[in-house]
Amino acid sequence: MNELGRLEDLPQEYRDALTARNLVPLWPSLRGVLPPKIPTRQTRATCWAYKDIRPLLLQAGELTPIEKAERRVLVLANPGHGLEKMQASAAMYLGMQLLMPGEWAPSHRHTPNAVRMVVEGEGAYTTVEGEKCPMARGDLILTPTGLWHEHGHDGDKPVVWLDVLDLPVVYYLEASYHIDGQRQTVKPSVGERSHVRSGITPTPLFNRRHSAYPLLRYAWKDTRAALCELADNESDLEAVQITYTNPETGDDAQNILGYYALLLRPGQSLRLPARSPACVFHMIEGQASVATDAQSFSLEEADTCCIPGYTAVTLKNLQKDQPSFVFMADESPLHRKLGVYEDRG
Repeated sequence: MNELGRLEDLPQEYRDALTARNLVPLWPSLRGVLPPKIPTRQTRATCWAYKDIRPLLLQAGELTPIEKAERRVLVLANPGHGLEKMQASAAMYLGMQLLMPGEWAPSHRHTPNAVRMVVEGEGAYTTVEGEKCPMARGDLILTPTGLWHEHGHDGDKPVVWLDVLDLPVVYYLEASYHIDGQRQTVKPSVGERSHVRSGITPTPLFNRRHSAYPLLRYAWKDTRAALCELADNESDLEAVQITYTNPETGDDAQNILGYYALLLRPGQSLRLPARSPACVFHMIEGQASVATDAQSFSLEEADTCCIPGYTAVTLKNLQKDQPSFVFMADESPLHRKLGVYEDRG
């Protein structure tokens, strides 16, 4: 294949004429935007240790009152994108959020979708459209696009959770904004009561809840039990993994990012194929290593790492006598909608 012409090969006068008319020649940059065989990725394999984050987050609680912070968060920024971009991958934002006893993070709504994976503490809650969702370690709570939500804390110890948002892609689309609201009136929760049993959905005949997100809180006690039962009942199953879904449609819980929980059997090593979406791994319980061909991270409880797309990953449970549990988030729903999803095996 012939080498493409360079920008500097063009006369300066010609380049100046293009610039003055807001024109750019494609051929000098063509291989940059359409590289051969594998995309150019700014996302780097990056790990954030909770033992490093926690003291700085608690210090933020001392330095900045919630009234001045609104949301007291330390962003897990990927250096490949530049720390100022505040993104973990092309489509994912991660942040560790702190709420102290007695605090209230005011109600607002915004266009990016968000989920909260509770890391430590009890007594806090998120209220979404009037539905109060208690927060316990390992719980996944949705705050979907456009829904009012606020956070409160009635307990006596700090509560920390991991925020996962599709903020980078919504911001890139110039569609990101928020609106402040008033403190919500709590109404009886119907989501968890209506979908307390797997495979059972209310019949759409009378008094059906009309909501795109019928279940907002996925309790870890139920998710963990489902994973353990799956591991026990299907001993030959290689990947003991569940997907967080909309219980009424079977679709992904949200439209742009996908969320999963994985059980690694004692001492198990599991190789995940190279796929197009970037993936985040967050340790709920246990210890595990996350390795690519180029590097490896050891995750303790509450540690988080991000691996770029088109990268095979090997997970290994570092506990020989106990299972380990991993929360995962990726960009698969977005890739499928765009028609660019790939699994390279």
